[in-house]
Amino acid sequence: MRRSESPFRRELEARGVSRREFMGFCAGVAAMLGLPASAAGEIARAIETKAKPPLVWLEFQDCAGNSESFLRASKPSAAEVILDLLSVDYHETIMAAAGHQAEAALAQSMAAHKGGYVVVIEGSIPAGANGAYCTIGGRSALQIAREACKDALAVIAVGTCAAFGGLPAAAPNPTGALSVEDAVPGIRTLINLPACPVNAENLTAVLAHFLTYGKWPSTDRLHRPMFAYGKLIHDACERRAHFDAGQYVEQWGDEGHRLGFCLYKVGCKGPVAFQNCPNIRWNEGTSWPIGCGHPCIGCAEPRFWDAMTPFYEHLTGVPGFGAAANIDKIGLIATAAVGGALTTHGLVQLGRRAYDKRKAAQAGGEQVEPVEQKEETP
Repeated sequence: MRRSESPFRRELEARGVSRREFMGFCAGVAAMLGLPASAAGEIARAIETKAKPPLVWLEFQDCAGNSESFLRASKPSAAEVILDLLSVDYHETIMAAAGHQAEAALAQSMAAHKGGYVVVIEGSIPAGANGAYCTIGGRSALQIAREACKDALAVIAVGTCAAFGGLPAAAPNPTGALSVEDAVPGIRTLINLPACPVNAENLTAVLAHFLTYGKWPSTDRLHRPMFAYGKLIHDACERRAHFDAGQYVEQWGDEGHRLGFCLYKVGCKGPVAFQNCPNIRWNEGTSWPIGCGHPCIGCAEPRFWDAMTPFYEHLTGVPGFGAAANIDKIGLIATAAVGGALTTHGLVQLGRRAYDKRKAAQAGGEQVEPVEQKEETP
């Protein structure tokens, strides 16, 4: 074994992750962050050499879907590339310790790394009944979250439940579920990664950005990283051309559905949802909901369970078409507009060809009869 190899690289090789695959991963992170290709080397060096920042992963009112998504990321997986780099001192789902030992590990980590650890929170935080709806080790989720976030270097809310309250906070919200921001005001650095569940690629990119540059990526007004939530799903959707042409799926299984037409009429919320699903996709980048024929439900948006339902009915007031626009008319108008544009284009081309022909004939000394012009009616 080469002496120049770092322990981290040897560990990756022991797990079957080649140097080429690792560099491919780093290049992918650089691309996601909107960085030049040269940044891949910086990211690789940071992951290989930087000291491991301690991390505690807290789960409250959740389904563990975000943990599942992260741990099932594609190879080289987030677990292999990032969890080996991070010191995961507490995570109920994957840690060996349980009961008092697990809670002691959490307390010890926060005390030993005060101001220097990262908190990842999964699930909403119930405030109803004095926090009795979710308790761990005799303490409420609200107590644990406030204690852990108080001295954290940064707090990352993964999934829509943690970021915005999600399904537990939907009306009538019997548990008084809150987002991390509402439950723990005054967090020094909060990064929301909403989705149901979070895409592991986005979480990995956030951590890699911090490890490489010592700062967190820029965020929008909802604390979402701009690289992942800066554009509408609609803008990069593979069915966007059909939307512009007025070609829509009218009902499930119809010809338009089989041909890959736009899913807006059957409920797609892509025109009002911000996330990078069309670019990074899911299942090792093989597909995503719209790609396999299901409309986006806007799961990365605040109050999506209330604001985006019914999921299989289209929204009114789509930007660009005016308030309460009738989508049935939009299809006809868009089609007519495309047809008109093609007709105009054809006439222009015919006129241009006639003009070029006359010019060529004049240059050759031929007599060209003038084109008859009709007098326009005033």
